[in-house]
Amino acid sequence: MSVSGMKKQLHKASQLLNERLMGAEGTKMDEDFLKMEKSVEVIQCLLVELLSKTIEFLQPNPADRAKLSMLNTMSRIRGQGRTVGYPQTEGVLGDCMSHYGQELGPASEFGGALTGVGEALQQVAQARDTLDVNVKRTFIDPLQELHNSELKEIKFQLKKLNGRRLDFDYKRRRRGKVPTEEIQQAWDKFITSKELAERSMFMLLQSDVDQLGRLAALVTALLDFHRNAHRILLGLHGNLQARLTAASNKPERRFRAKKFRVRSEHNGSIMGFYHKPSVTATVPSGDQFTVLPSRPGSPISCYADSKLVLDQPCCRAMYSFHPSHEGELSFNEGDVIVLTNQVDSNWYEGALGGRSGLFPVSYVNVLVPLPLP
Repeated sequence: MSVSGMKKQLHKASQLLNERLMGAEGTKMDEDFLKMEKSVEVIQCLLVELLSKTIEFLQPNPADRAKLSMLNTMSRIRGQGRTVGYPQTEGVLGDCMSHYGQELGPASEFGGALTGVGEALQQVAQARDTLDVNVKRTFIDPLQELHNSELKEIKFQLKKLNGRRLDFDYKRRRRGKVPTEEIQQAWDKFITSKELAERSMFMLLQSDVDQLGRLAALVTALLDFHRNAHRILLGLHGNLQARLTAASNKPERRFRAKKFRVRSEHNGSIMGFYHKPSVTATVPSGDQFTVLPSRPGSPISCYADSKLVLDQPCCRAMYSFHPSHEGELSFNEGDVIVLTNQVDSNWYEGALGGRSGLFPVSYVNVLVPLPLP
């Protein structure tokens, strides 16, 4: 820094101390300028917090955010274009369900349903990834650019303006010791800086259309995500309802125990096994067989494909119903009955296997309700 520059900085510091400690009067800005300056300060604070909260909204886990930022920074340093995506919660849950659905296998209705839900949640996670990209491109990046360019320039202009005001007020306070030409020159620089800062703030505060457009882009991206998620989950819901109907219409399978016979040789350790349908299991005890009760609850696979879909009002029987009057409909526990009408609060009218009639409301569980009158 030159000697004249150092002297100017000392003069500014002297004027600032006089204003702060001695109560010296400095040049006051007009009311309109002060209002614009206050609005710009609000916008600056708004952008800092809004950008932080938006990123937190899109990527709520701070540990994953920090890890993601570090990995992407390392990729840029190494010259790699690949970026690592944020682990969306829907995707994490979907991966878990898909894994165990595959473990259970296609023969399991529950396993097939888990796989379907897992795939749907992975699609929701992909839609959320698209949301992240769209919000960053149309909302976060423009606001970040505004903060780093226009607001930074305004902040620089205001700092420069304050420095020139202090220089002018110092020279004006020392009128008579400072040449009039220097005072006039300081005044001209102060006015020029004020006009530049005022024009920059005015242009920023008049850009409401741009800011509204960015806010609208954020809402549009959110709306697109929720539309896609609604479409995916609606299809999933229909698929699960179809699976529920198919499972309800399967013929009832009853557990049948098996006899487990073990044959051993007295002079060796070789053992052989074979199965035979039975109600009990037997194991050797010397030359005699001891009969053991079979263990209940053994899994029996009873899955089959079905194309039934819940496309009309229906219910499932919780108990068997045997009519005592003409016009009533008989059914067994587990039957799915098509609902045609609700006579009153106690009786439904429905159809099953080509037959129709009345039956009690308390005997069934409604799967698809009747349309409202």
